[in-house]
Amino acid sequence: MKRHHLIRSLATAAVGALVLASCSGDGGGSDGGGGSDGGDVVLELVQSGDVNQGGGYATLTERYFEETGVRVDVIEVPNDDLRTRLRTASQANDPPSLAASPSTDPAWTDRLLDLTDIFNEVGIIDTLSVADPADGLVKALPTTLTAVGMFLNKSLWDEAGVDYPTTLDEAWTWDEYVELSDEVVEATDAEYGAVMDGSAHRLRAFLYEFGSEGVTEQPDGSWALDEAGAEALEYFKQLHQDGVMPQSVWGAADDPSATFKSGRVAGYMSGVWQIADFQETITDFEWVSVPLPQQPVRATNYGAASWIVAFDGTGVEEETLDFIRWLYSEENYREYCEISGCLPVLDGLEVSYEEDEYAFQLYNAEILESPPISAVQTTDGVLHGYQGKSVDSEPLQDETVKFLNNEQSLEDTVENIGRITTDQLAD
Repeated sequence: MKRHHLIRSLATAAVGALVLASCSGDGGGSDGGGGSDGGDVVLELVQSGDVNQGGGYATLTERYFEETGVRVDVIEVPNDDLRTRLRTASQANDPPSLAASPSTDPAWTDRLLDLTDIFNEVGIIDTLSVADPADGLVKALPTTLTAVGMFLNKSLWDEAGVDYPTTLDEAWTWDEYVELSDEVVEATDAEYGAVMDGSAHRLRAFLYEFGSEGVTEQPDGSWALDEAGAEALEYFKQLHQDGVMPQSVWGAADDPSATFKSGRVAGYMSGVWQIADFQETITDFEWVSVPLPQQPVRATNYGAASWIVAFDGTGVEEETLDFIRWLYSEENYREYCEISGCLPVLDGLEVSYEEDEYAFQLYNAEILESPPISAVQTTDGVLHGYQGKSVDSEPLQDETVKFLNNEQSLEDTVENIGRITTDQLAD
């Protein structure tokens, strides 16, 4: 794993999903004097995830109870509610024991427990290390790696007789992808050549592939999208105007996953978590993971799927730290990744997957080949929380939608992305 240095850029995690605990009255504390030395201790882990992630936590917490007698209640919160609930719990002085949050939040960063020792003990990838600038302490541990990748409807490509790369030794550009996917559409009943999730996370990977570094801090303290990023946005719009991508996903918020699963789209730019989902839900055609197109840069966008944070003031702080340390032990963490179908954050940890091992290996290989900028999105989200900056919107995504819908020019789009980002993040 490359050990990139943390780069200041706008890559703030999609913030609409922070967790807050749906807490029991005592913040998940001990019942009856608790503690791991004899009391009836109950911890609360608040998270928002899919069935696979929840299944991983459920399996491990059950075993943790068998081994220690400490119960960990996994509380699932809808993604859109997570941030509000965590803020509300903090304001009510009723935080959960711990949470899996997409970033940190100024509303509660001052009450996080120090996880520095655990971070150093378990060997987490350096690129996912984010210390609080105020005191140098690590207070958030990445749960798993998430990265952007490309899936094809293999059945359509095979039916059309069109070849595609399957390893990183067989690079293809976006121009080549469009040309080949057009052949697939013409030869089959496919409607579109590609679809991409409507998120800034996916769009950043697209920008990086065009040589952009996204929205970055300028010497004067303002933030701006670079020229390569503007060219990528123009190309992205052309894909929609030419009908390669459906207008309805980015322009009207249609579900991209459902669009791909309809079997009428040649390719899907999404995330690693889709592998486990596709294994269970796609039954009427074959799919395959392939290298991302590059134009000309090979780049994904990767980072922590979420961050484990633990709260002070719950009365079960030591028991919470004991559980986190246990969770990140090699044996337990490996099992979590295998059950959940996700990439590990422990440096060098080997994970065996029952199906589609090649797809996980492909994701890991693209992460290794990506430039340093590809690692900063989620770490910036944590850093901004420490710095008291609350990012409540994604101007890169919001302004791009306006551009795609012909509500503003490319020049206005670029200007607005920089201006709004500066309003959010400038000191």
